[in-house]
Amino acid sequence: MIMENEYLTARERAELPALVGRVMRAYDSVLEPADASRLRRTLRAAIESGHYGRNHFGFNGLLHNLQTVELMASALSPDRSMGLALMLSPLGGSEFLSVEEIEKEWGADVAKLVNGLNKVNSLYERGASVQDENFRNLLLTFAQDIRVIITVIVERLHLMRAINHHPDDEGVRRVAAEARYLYAPLAHRLGLYAIKGELEDLSLKYSNREVYTRIAHDLNQRKEARDAYIADFIAPVKARLEAAGLKFDIKGRTKSISSIWNKIQKQHNDLDHIYDLFAIRVIIDTPPEKEKADCWLAYSVVTDMYRPNPARMKDWISIPKTNGYESLHITVAGPQERWVEVQIRTRRMDLIAEKGLAAHWRYKGIKGENGLDQWMNNVRDILETADSGPLELMKNMSMDIYSDEVFVFTPRGDLHRLPKGATVLDFAFSIHTKLGCQCTGGRINGKNRKINHRLQSGDTVEINTSAQQTPTRDWLQYVVTSKARTKIRQVLNEAQNRHAALGRETLDRRAKNRKLDLDEPTLMRFIKKMGYKTVTDFFAAIGVDELDANRVLEQYAEFAAPEEAPAADATRSAENFVLTQEADSGAGRKASGASSDVLVIGSSKLKGMNYKLARCCNPIYGDDVFGFISSDGVVKVHRCDCPNAANIRSRYPYRIIETRWSGNNDAAFPATISVMGVDDIGIVTNISSIINKERDIQLRNIAIDSNDGLFRGTLTVGVNSTDALTALIRKIKTIKGVKNVERSK
Repeated sequence: MIMENEYLTARERAELPALVGRVMRAYDSVLEPADASRLRRTLRAAIESGHYGRNHFGFNGLLHNLQTVELMASALSPDRSMGLALMLSPLGGSEFLSVEEIEKEWGADVAKLVNGLNKVNSLYERGASVQDENFRNLLLTFAQDIRVIITVIVERLHLMRAINHHPDDEGVRRVAAEARYLYAPLAHRLGLYAIKGELEDLSLKYSNREVYTRIAHDLNQRKEARDAYIADFIAPVKARLEAAGLKFDIKGRTKSISSIWNKIQKQHNDLDHIYDLFAIRVIIDTPPEKEKADCWLAYSVVTDMYRPNPARMKDWISIPKTNGYESLHITVAGPQERWVEVQIRTRRMDLIAEKGLAAHWRYKGIKGENGLDQWMNNVRDILETADSGPLELMKNMSMDIYSDEVFVFTPRGDLHRLPKGATVLDFAFSIHTKLGCQCTGGRINGKNRKINHRLQSGDTVEINTSAQQTPTRDWLQYVVTSKARTKIRQVLNEAQNRHAALGRETLDRRAKNRKLDLDEPTLMRFIKKMGYKTVTDFFAAIGVDELDANRVLEQYAEFAAPEEAPAADATRSAENFVLTQEADSGAGRKASGASSDVLVIGSSKLKGMNYKLARCCNPIYGDDVFGFISSDGVVKVHRCDCPNAANIRSRYPYRIIETRWSGNNDAAFPATISVMGVDDIGIVTNISSIINKERDIQLRNIAIDSNDGLFRGTLTVGVNSTDALTALIRKIKTIKGVKNVERSK
């Protein structure tokens, strides 16, 4: 299947046949009879047409994917859908091979994974990172199918291995940061401990090579002495376990470099004073019905020989971790009174610990892995309801990952697992959101406690509630679980929105009673002047009576009222520009005569008229306008369709003066545009890009708010005529996702 092709170097062409052969042999047991030949034909055609390009680091896409598929088979287990999806994902959705064709040819399951992987890749192509709001979309994509998580984690591991000493330092650091903040925690959650450890090691290596190299060098120097100590520790244990009739393997394992570095930082020590640099692992061969008994038998043998440290005993056999991890961890004083960690588990438990529960059972269709399903549901809850930024999201997600855990009971005896430091409020939210929202405290082992009381393992907890109780912002300081924090924020936001809706309704009703029109752009400027960060905060303050609606309307009327004419030498913007026409003995310009005059006010015999453009309607050159003579003699120029026009004409008809545009205009007038559309990635950038391309139009201000998948915004632009504004609105309407564009009154 090797073709002479410009997309493959000579070395890559030489490497490809052996790589394809290894992949086919690794997946032979899971592929369907026609898969191999069909896949070879597809890959051959894709190579010929150049559909496997190179990634950001210059690696050939085909070789990178094949190597990742090979790594997946060795690090986890070969899986048909995941392997095929990874190899076909660069082709899926292209002109070469559509997702529909993949579904027809390879099945709906493969097509589903291809679609998920392509969504992830599209976000990376747009530069999505942990500092980007697109990051939430990336995580949501992950949460749709756990196999997408696993596939991308393995792909990241292969990429991390490949970029060692790559010249693109910035790109290497970015990938290292993503591995540390996202992929290593996800691998830990899924029980992929070996992958998690290597990702963290490589991340440390690329972000702080000096520290990594120093620790690796020190470990290597101590290797001979460490191996000798492990041998001395294992020999008598092995003999006693054999005498007890157990079949087992026993070996020593040095901790990962990143784990050692974390301990050095946490304990403020050097390598010489880190006592648990390695662990002894006892892996027992025993049938399922004897697993617990044999593990505890081995435990008794080891602790009979070496003095245990009860404070460091971890029983993950009686109560496995949520990711399926099962093992007995004990720390004993070995020869020379050095503390040694011993891990005791069965062959089945070791397989899960090494390659992950999800990688072996969850995606093969076996149901009942409640811990994993519960975690995935929790991830979806966090992502779908969180209102915080992406970094806060990751903080919430990773908070529960590395924490110790406490185990508490309901009065009925049901066991609940919570992170260390969890409170009564955390426990209430872990049972049900409604219970959490109405929680007033709890009875812990028969004694009443407050909602912020921290729970201890073995506590029996009964939640006290009240129908009048509602969450407050202080509650965020009382919880440590991401689920509780997310639900509290969600309830607070819903209450804020209800108060804002009530406040808006109150203000509109009071304004109508006063026969006062609220001009939206003016109101937005007024809200900003009052110091509120968001419109929601402003209206919510009215809704809860922090602001008096009548007083607000009085302040708004003063803000929107005509202003005094500026001094002749004052610096003036286009928004409140006043043209003063002075009469002289013959050389002066008349209001209606010179072609450079913008406005003609009254008859051509009137001279020296000062005018100002009204803020309530922001007229621009070409609008139908009229003049209103204010008490200070300044003519306020309004659009004929101004919201205040009817009121002005009915109350002050004697102060209306005819006004029209004249001559050629080179000045820029402020105009406000309202835009509504689908809240899609990059749509605001597309709008601003169109405006920036217009030679005679300037973007002065932009305010965007999004809710329920839609965005609404106002744009203030400087234009020289209504024709230019109409043309701009027409262009914005052509942007994909924009549903409505209109000029604000």
